[in-house]
This record gives sequence, structure tokens and C-alpha cells, in this order.
Amino acid sequence: MNLSVAGYESVEIFVGLDVGKGEHHAVALDRHGTRLFDKALPNDERRMRALIGELKAHGRVLLVVDQPATIGALPIAVAKAEGVLVGYLPGLAMRRIADLHPGEAKTDARDALIIAETARTMPHTLRSIQIADEQIAELTMLCGFDDDLAGQIVQVSNRIRGLLTQIHPALERVIGPRLDHPAILDLLEHYPSPTAMAAAGEKRLGNRLIKRAPRKGRVWAAEITAALREQTVVVIGTSAAGTVLPRLAEQLAGLRRQRDEIAAEVEQLVAAHPLHPVLTSMPGVGVRTAARLLTEITGKEFLTAGHLAAYAGLAPVTRRSGSSIRGEHPSRRGNKVLKRAMFLSAFAALRDPDSRQYYDRKIAQGKRHNQALIALARRRSDVLYAMLRDGTLYEPRVQQMAA
Repeated sequence: MNLSVAGYESVEIFVGLDVGKGEHHAVALDRHGTRLFDKALPNDERRMRALIGELKAHGRVLLVVDQPATIGALPIAVAKAEGVLVGYLPGLAMRRIADLHPGEAKTDARDALIIAETARTMPHTLRSIQIADEQIAELTMLCGFDDDLAGQIVQVSNRIRGLLTQIHPALERVIGPRLDHPAILDLLEHYPSPTAMAAAGEKRLGNRLIKRAPRKGRVWAAEITAALREQTVVVIGTSAAGTVLPRLAEQLAGLRRQRDEIAAEVEQLVAAHPLHPVLTSMPGVGVRTAARLLTEITGKEFLTAGHLAAYAGLAPVTRRSGSSIRGEHPSRRGNKVLKRAMFLSAFAALRDPDSRQYYDRKIAQGKRHNQALIALARRRSDVLYAMLRDGTLYEPRVQQMAA
């Protein structure tokens, strides 16, 4: 936790806050475990300031929450403004500690009491919270919205492919894999059914496609025309699909435009951050990956490279039971967002000679593709830790050996 021993010893009041949308539940304990407050607390700045002011009269206050982001952002901001120490109890640690307490009830009051009691008796389980700067706060919000857009794009794309498969499977095999191209979406908006495409003819389809796909427009038009000839019957529901498909295509195109706009804003924020040259110097780290690294790592403290790997869920877990079961297995815990970013970054880095050599060596040792990528991501995590610690740029292994 980001508290010095002297700083923690000066704390007299421990506040556990089980956060909620409309209201939180707060429990305040002194150093002897006496309850000073145990009530619901509205998610309102004025009421929070009033409670903190009352508790500060008894001594220095430490506020601990179970969710530092989203619905827990306002209490943290108010506490920081009041000069109160703030801590965070991870959910998994809280659930394990809760199993040690009597009772099986799952209530806000019980959770708040467990958080406060843990802060009073087990400060080593807490994590520090630092108020993110404006850039990181904006990046976090934009990346979250980008994730939502990506999910909607997948949903709409699957819906379009499902309708095409239902009414004309041969046409879906040509159009479905190319829905990420704006020329195909434009074609579906203007010729939304197999009948409309057949009536337009190959030449007109080609003229439409080459406006946004100059090199492939004619080729795709020929493939679409050939696919249309493979089916002569009209499936029930084709007419309704012709009504739905242009709207879905328009919706998908709009979602992609929004994601491009968000990507441009994210790129500007990442480029303006001081760590941008450090992160992007590593092979396989682009704008979106750098944004994820900033939002998930910035503001957190890691004593060693192993701590960072464990936080990302990249450190292997050893499982032993006597002499019968031995071995190491991939961790199922950790920060899922960071783990995914590191995994995809390792995959993109396979074009780098050093990364490729390491990956090939793991494959030669008998590891499967995903296992080798996880091993590469773990190695890159150590390198990333050193880069962030020292503020240095990435150096290929050849240059390191020469130095």
C-alpha cells in the first residue's frame, strides 16, 4: 500500500465503504474496533463531506473502498479533496477475508464492516489509489466506449451474416468475410437483396464497388454475380431481409465511423502523454495497446517485474500436492484487460526478429501457439517494467549485447 509505516500508524479512524449506485454503506471504526458510524450514505458530495468532517474530529481518517472506479469515483475524489488517505481492497481479497468472518449473509452493511475491519487489522491487503490525471481519466472513458463499440460491431456483423446465410448461403460466403470494408456496406445499402443485386448486373455492381474499392471492386462484383447464379430458388423471408439488411449495413457503417473518430481522439491523448515514446518504442505496441497500458498501469506501484506480471495474469502458477501432482499452469486471475493487451501485443510483435526468435524457441521446446505467446508476453512484461522504471526506450537484443 502507498502508506509509510508512520503514515499508517497515525491513522485513528478506518472507514469501510461498500459503494453502490444510489447510496453507499459506510462503517467507521477506531483503532480499538469501536464503531463510530454504521449507516447508509447517499452518493452525494455534501453528505460525504459532512461525514468525513465529523470523523476527522477523532483523528486522521483512512477511507477504503471495494470499487475505485465508476460508482466509487466520487467518494475517492471527495476524500482526496478533504485530505483523507484512500485505499482499495480488491474484490477477490475481500471475498476470501469475508469467508473468515462468521455468517453467510451478503449485505452492504456486512461488506462495509469487513472492509473497515480489514483496513484496521490487515493493512498489507490494501492497494493504493492515486487520482488519475486528466489524460488518463479521458483515456479510460474513451477506451471503455471503444470496447462498447467493438462489441456492437461484432453483434451487428453477426446479424448481417446470419440473415445472408438464411436467405442465400453462397452470397454470404462472398460478402460475409468482407463486411469490414466500406464498399461492401455501401453495396448492401443500395442493393440489399439477392434479387436487387441480380437485377443490377455485374457491371453496375462493379461501378458501385470501385468507388470505395478501386483495386478489388471488379473482382468482388464478379464473385458476387457468380454466387448469385448458384441459387435459383427464393427462400421465405428474403423480402423482409431486404428491408432489414440496408438498415443493419447503415448501422454497422456508423459504428465503424464512430470507432475511427474515437481512435483519433485516443491517438491524440496517447501522443501527448509523457510515456508515449517509451511505450511505442516496443515492437507490437500501437496506439490502442499504448492506451490500454496507460489506463491499466499508470498510477499503480509494482515492486518488481514479477508483481507486474502477476497483476497482468501472465505469471505461471505452481500447483503441487505432495509428490503426485507437479507443474506450472497459466494463471486465471489478474487484470483481464491488461492481459489481453499484452497477449495481442506479443502476437503483433512476431514480426520483430528478437520476439520471433524467442517464440520459435518456445515452439521448439514443445509449447503450443498460445503457450508460446503467453511466454513471450511474460518476457515482454519484464522488459516493459524495466522501461517504465528507468524511463528508457526499447533496445533490441542485438544492441544490448553490443553495448
